[in-house]
Amino acid sequence: MIATTPSVYLITGIQAAGKSTVAQALAERLPRSAHVRGDAFRRFVVGGREEMSSEPSQEALRQLCLRHRLAANAADGYAAAGFTAVLQDTVLGELLQYTIDQIVTRPLYVVVLAPRPEVVAAREAGRAKSAYGTFSVAELDAALWQSTPRIGLWLDTSYLTVRQTVEEILARAEPFGQ
Repeated sequence: MIATTPSVYLITGIQAAGKSTVAQALAERLPRSAHVRGDAFRRFVVGGREEMSSEPSQEALRQLCLRHRLAANAADGYAAAGFTAVLQDTVLGELLQYTIDQIVTRPLYVVVLAPRPEVVAAREAGRAKSAYGTFSVAELDAALWQSTPRIGLWLDTSYLTVRQTVEEILARAEPFGQ
């Protein structure tokens, strides 16, 4: 069902799961929408940026929380202005609940794209950019399945087209907390 009131869709999953593509396609299906790319807030930090790693520093973790909080604030700002915000970012583990807690707008829809790791690896191999620096597909997939709470709609998009994925989101996503 297409949201008829301003709302927020939080789209997450591991790198190369299709978040950017699906979020853009979902935003294009909605009558008044904004696509908020959480990673942009990471790139805004020029001096002193610390990247995430398998053993992140305290500063890297603080910057990751800042990134998620700023992205949530931006999504809320668009919703307050009458838009449905489609916020996409890699939000795994306990940071999923943290990010949800930062988003004030309701209804809020949480969608986790969870294609099989071999599909993600094939997608990553076919991309011009590399999403995987210090992490492997297997490490992030394990983090997704082992430490991320089962909140929202989890979709195995391994064999779904972008259009089919958007259709599944619109048909099956339920407001968070209801």
